[in-house]
Amino acid sequence: MKQNDPKQTASSDMQDSLHFALLVAHQLKSPVGAAGSLVKTLLGEYTGKLNPKQKDLLDRADKRIEEAINTVGRMLSIVHPATGKDDFGTSAEAVSVVRRSQLRYTQETSARGITITNDIRIEPAFVRIDQSILDEILNSLLNNAVKYTPDNGKISVTVKPVDGEEALCISIADSGIGVPENQREKVFAPFFRAETAQNTSVPGIGLGLAFVKALVDAAGGNIRVDQSNLGGAEFSVVVPLAAEAETPERDAADDGRMKVVIIGAVAAGPKVASKVIRLRPETRVTIIEKEPFLAYAGCGLPYYISGVVQEQKELMATPLGCVRDPIFFQNVKNVNVLNSTEALEIDRRNKKVLIKNLFTGATSWIDYDKLVLTTGAAPIIPNLPGTHLKNIFTLHGVRDAEGIKAHVSAGKARDVVIIGGGLIGVETTEALVECGCRVTIVEQLDQILGILDWEMARLVDHHMESKGVRVMCPTKALAVTGTEYVESVVTDDGPLPADMVILAVGVRPEVTLARNAGLKIGTTQAISVDRHMRTSDPDIYAAGDCVENVDIITKKPVYVPLGSTANKQGRVAAINICEGDETFPGVLGTTVCKVFDYCVARTGLTETEARQSGFDPVTVLTGSPDREHFMPNALILMLKLVVDRTTRRLLGVQAAGPGQGAKRIDIAATAIAAGMTIDQVANLDLGYAPPYSLAMDNLITGANIARNKLAGVFESISPIEAHHLIHNGDDIVLLDVSSPQEYETERLPGSMLIPSGALRGRINELPRDKTIIIFCRLSIRGYEAALMLKAAGFKQVRVMDGGVVMWPYEKVYGMK
Repeated sequence: MKQNDPKQTASSDMQDSLHFALLVAHQLKSPVGAAGSLVKTLLGEYTGKLNPKQKDLLDRADKRIEEAINTVGRMLSIVHPATGKDDFGTSAEAVSVVRRSQLRYTQETSARGITITNDIRIEPAFVRIDQSILDEILNSLLNNAVKYTPDNGKISVTVKPVDGEEALCISIADSGIGVPENQREKVFAPFFRAETAQNTSVPGIGLGLAFVKALVDAAGGNIRVDQSNLGGAEFSVVVPLAAEAETPERDAADDGRMKVVIIGAVAAGPKVASKVIRLRPETRVTIIEKEPFLAYAGCGLPYYISGVVQEQKELMATPLGCVRDPIFFQNVKNVNVLNSTEALEIDRRNKKVLIKNLFTGATSWIDYDKLVLTTGAAPIIPNLPGTHLKNIFTLHGVRDAEGIKAHVSAGKARDVVIIGGGLIGVETTEALVECGCRVTIVEQLDQILGILDWEMARLVDHHMESKGVRVMCPTKALAVTGTEYVESVVTDDGPLPADMVILAVGVRPEVTLARNAGLKIGTTQAISVDRHMRTSDPDIYAAGDCVENVDIITKKPVYVPLGSTANKQGRVAAINICEGDETFPGVLGTTVCKVFDYCVARTGLTETEARQSGFDPVTVLTGSPDREHFMPNALILMLKLVVDRTTRRLLGVQAAGPGQGAKRIDIAATAIAAGMTIDQVANLDLGYAPPYSLAMDNLITGANIARNKLAGVFESISPIEAHHLIHNGDDIVLLDVSSPQEYETERLPGSMLIPSGALRGRINELPRDKTIIIFCRLSIRGYEAALMLKAAGFKQVRVMDGGVVMWPYEKVYGMK
């Protein structure tokens, strides 16, 4: 009797395993999809209203079903063609696949305190296996390791050559439940689960490892499980090495296609890459990023801390929910991403960049035809004693956000001191208060939010204090004290208890690479670029927070780091790299942020900046509802307009309040960029409907007030000027023409009340030899009352801008 050939038997067994996996995938596809449809029906509340807990549970179930459907899809796409192959694919670079697979679990491991370490002993490492198959193998093994590792546990991934063989070993070890020695062979059999796994609450049916073994066997490799030195299981996959020439990437390295290398992968970098590929799909684009995280929304980090954004991956996802990880960039964008890789040096003469793998420490050079620097900005660390202590963060990236969120969630951050009152500090405040923290902002300047003029910033200051935030300015932080962890912040106004400190004094452009390469640095210490985003080297472009901008109004260099600007500049750079002719006109510094229920925004120049730039500014403060007052959702919006007296051009607008400020700021930005005068703004044809706006929009009202001032028919006084007169003891009359109810609710100290409806009958109560500063809650009636007094012969009458609502000093409050 003829004996069976062992190779034929192994091949037959492998094919049987694959056919079995294919059968399972087909059998699972229909019922899992049906279950998903049922859950979505329930979530859509087509069968009745759901309470929040039911919605949460169904939403979790829906996500798990989506994962199952995706897994089935991958099984079908991998296994079906594999059943008819002998070589089971081409080749892949294993180390990059390992890192991409590991990145998928960053959020879960961070949240659970699990540490993942790498030991890469060979790089690059090309193996004879299709990339998608290797990705599925590693994803399954890492998923198991994460599932069965307890919180605060450890996982290690090792990639090394096999001694004496043309093979590579990838090992994944964990500190989890392990696999009993007598069950280590059986664990790869279909439907078998080790006793240790059965005794946990982790769901499973015992098909995952059987599928993995089938894929490994088909690739001509082998897999085994042992006890790891971490105490749990260690799965080792051995697959045959492939010659580097077998990889399409290496073959194409010198194929004549343009090579674009981008350093930085948060905002501008990914935009450059995507646009270049759209314009010239054949381009070889490589992104180098020091951090493991790519293309995340940095401005969303405060909302991740507060829980408004529940999952970290949402900050790195497209609007359709695809996470922008290296796999996404490779498969969707055809862009190669080297994350956790640092660019060390630029060799401009030979057009190459020295890079360092931060996992292994290995260095290598990468060639470029065009180089793009999108290195961003770095947080400024104040020179204070004690900043080395633990529990001190900057909120500059995902790592800091995770650290802050972890401490807040664990109740370890009851008292938080934020050093710096700029955008980062203010935006973080709400997130911390929402988490139950007591927050103090320490700002050494005389106001928070330097993007605003003093009186507007003071209105925001008052609002924050009404929410329980202590704002100390001008107050200087002198030191941070503690032993191992921070315990207090010492200021020139006394010590403050602190369980956590956030350093938010600002950022500076990251230009080390550019400076060392001899590129021109601008007066703002950011990289100097022309309107095409080219640096002083015509083959090197730069965009985003590392570059110097031009102010559209003053034409002077400015440094305004914003994500919106970074994306626009990235697009311009990409078009010009592809031989287009696109220019970036400059910036207006348009900024908007959320401060509790206030919208705070600005565009163009502040009054202070306008004076410094040589303009003669006329200003307007106006507060009014953001839509018709009779609508139940009407909210107050406070605006400040800055106008050039000579040219009548609108120079800047600031907004604060719970009303819809972003809309008005965007209109203003458009008008300023177009060089419109206040007369043109006053006649803009804006949309009107009571639920959305006023018949005379807030911005148009402000423009008309400015026209009246320029015409001399509106004699006004600013709150700052009025307060100065009061402080100096000038003999003036503060006349409030509000209603008695409004006056009782909120009024200025030392003011007298004569309601506007009673003013004609009581006009003789007012002295004719004193300056009368007249106002109401919003100063609309104040203007009408001033005209009435002037008609009656009063000479010294001035209307206070903004009324009681926009008074930035102390007020008297009664019953509401």
